[in-house]
Amino acid sequence: MHFYHKKLKSIKGDASFRKFFRKKNQNKSSIIVYANKEKKKNLLVYDAINKLLIKNKIIAPKLYNQNYKESYIEIEDFGSVSIYDKLKKNKKNQFKFFKKIIYLLIKIQKIKQKRIKNFLNKNYKIENYSKKKLLMETNLFLKWYIPKVIKKKNRKKLIKKLKIIFIKLLSNLKNYNNTFVHRDFHVSNLMSYKNKIGVIDNQDAVYGNIAYDLASLVDDVRYKSSNKLKEKIYNEFVKSKKINLINFKNDFEILSVLRNLKIIGIFTRLSARDKKDNYLKLIAYAWNLVELRINKNNNFKELKLILDNYFSKKIRRLKWK
Repeated sequence: MHFYHKKLKSIKGDASFRKFFRKKNQNKSSIIVYANKEKKKNLLVYDAINKLLIKNKIIAPKLYNQNYKESYIEIEDFGSVSIYDKLKKNKKNQFKFFKKIIYLLIKIQKIKQKRIKNFLNKNYKIENYSKKKLLMETNLFLKWYIPKVIKKKNRKKLIKKLKIIFIKLLSNLKNYNNTFVHRDFHVSNLMSYKNKIGVIDNQDAVYGNIAYDLASLVDDVRYKSSNKLKEKIYNEFVKSKKINLINFKNDFEILSVLRNLKIIGIFTRLSARDKKDNYLKLIAYAWNLVELRINKNNNFKELKLILDNYFSKKIRRLKWK
């Protein structure tokens, strides 16, 4: 496919290997998703999850055309206004948006189907978000971030200590992996479309912990919200669920902390490996979110001690290229 065709306009991408183009035809437009790396996940799996969401009356991009051989698919265009953009413009009515998002999340969590056919007519089975997988992701903090900010002589000991703590925290999770998890559920991946909310970036969906997507939404590194608003969103979710509140809070906080440490690792990797330096500016706020959860909870006593010993305030605010 020739991507410099006059009908195609390159649009802002995300942290993946995909490239996005808007295709205009008279009054209609669509999105071309091109991926020559991680093609299966970014095209086949992405569309399979979209189909599953649509089947369950969630607004996700419909497939118009596919050319898997040429590494692209053509999907529905949700426009360019995300809920993030809406929130930035409506400082007074933020909770109104988040209430709608919570209702959407509750609807998504009702999905029980694990298998769906992809556009090559093969079954795709959604994976379980195992503790092993969660640990591998959290270890991105150790692999990418630590070498950037910690002297070589201190690294080995620190990595060993943190690995033990991560395993301990994951073993303290109380809820089962029985809930549909988007895995990157935050306001930049929610689009304002025909006065409703469309969900994008769906290819990483798994069956995991009921608290994971709420942690992504509330402790979102891309969107700074007040602690008061965080609490309101959290309470809006838990009041509508029949859950053990102590166990849920325990899992929410553990998953939030480990997720934001993972994100620090991913953003460092995006800079070091992919030359996407714009994510580095978000690392300081990711540290703020980690601090928010570990400072008031004894579960994190050991982790707090090590992080405070090795990562000074200066290191946590550090930017590099």
